[in-house]
Amino acid sequence: MNLFKAQKMTFVVNTVILLLVIGLACFFYMVDAPFLIYFSIPTALVYLIGYYLIAKEWLHIYVWMVYLWLTIYMCVTTICLGYAYGFHLYCFSMIPVMYVTEYIAYKLERRSLRALYVSMGISLIYLFSTGYVALFGPIYERDQKLASFFWIFNALIVFGFLIFYTNYLIKMIISSEEKLREMAQVDPLTKLYNRRYMKRRLDGAKDRRTKGFLAMADIDDFKQINDHYGHAAGDEVLMYISNAMKEVCEDCDIARWGGEEFLIYSDKAENGAELMEALRKKIAAKPVSWEQKQIPVTITVGVSLRKEAQNVEAWIQDADEKLYHGKNNGKNVVIG
Repeated sequence: MNLFKAQKMTFVVNTVILLLVIGLACFFYMVDAPFLIYFSIPTALVYLIGYYLIAKEWLHIYVWMVYLWLTIYMCVTTICLGYAYGFHLYCFSMIPVMYVTEYIAYKLERRSLRALYVSMGISLIYLFSTGYVALFGPIYERDQKLASFFWIFNALIVFGFLIFYTNYLIKMIISSEEKLREMAQVDPLTKLYNRRYMKRRLDGAKDRRTKGFLAMADIDDFKQINDHYGHAAGDEVLMYISNAMKEVCEDCDIARWGGEEFLIYSDKAENGAELMEALRKKIAAKPVSWEQKQIPVTITVGVSLRKEAQNVEAWIQDADEKLYHGKNNGKNVVIG
């Protein structure tokens, strides 16, 4: 959720409500309810002012103004026409929509709208207006056929707002959860999985009978790259190698294990060493371009085939030992 999207949605909702106010003013004229006709004029003015507030990004003022006036509008129309017309139903959409709006304000880092207190106030106004009608009856007694029609009409409007805002809220929550999940399991620089995710992934695979393979890869002389070209160049190398891994090992789970180390997992044991050799050759064949400089990059990889009943820690350790055997014997090699 960003401010532009919130403005756009608020603009659409404001337009819909303004059109409803104009349509209801015509209805009040038809049923000869003069006070409600006149009352529709300041109501329409509220939503015309709303366009200005939306354009100025004063959404919190807009929300307070609209909710205050909607509450007054619901109260006045209920007292004038009775609850047979269904105007009192608007409070049932106003309360949950208020909580949705509070959540949107939180996401936009805007002021709290105090949804709890506002919803309590709306409830009290609802009880007052419907209680008045129950005790004294409506001010205007009109054709009940029209009342039935408008009860259905207002109920549809209320359900429409409830469905729209609830659907919008759920989508926002799902989007937020997905972003949080990505932050929790994806390395922000390389866009590969992080160590936490890979541990969980391997723990989930530890009871499987498929052998699979693990490959521990390390960038050769990475510290020298950082020292000679700078850390920004080092980041570029990390991203280049990460992209190469995604291309060559497209069916594997790949994690940035730590610093310049990567852990690659696949449940297909047949071609582990061959796949890593193809990756090693691809990386060694093309230097990384950085500020008109060509940075030669190679990797060393240790590949471990899964042994039956081997636990995850021992499996990782085996790949790590093979990696360092390669690092101590010339680098730029795959040890399987």
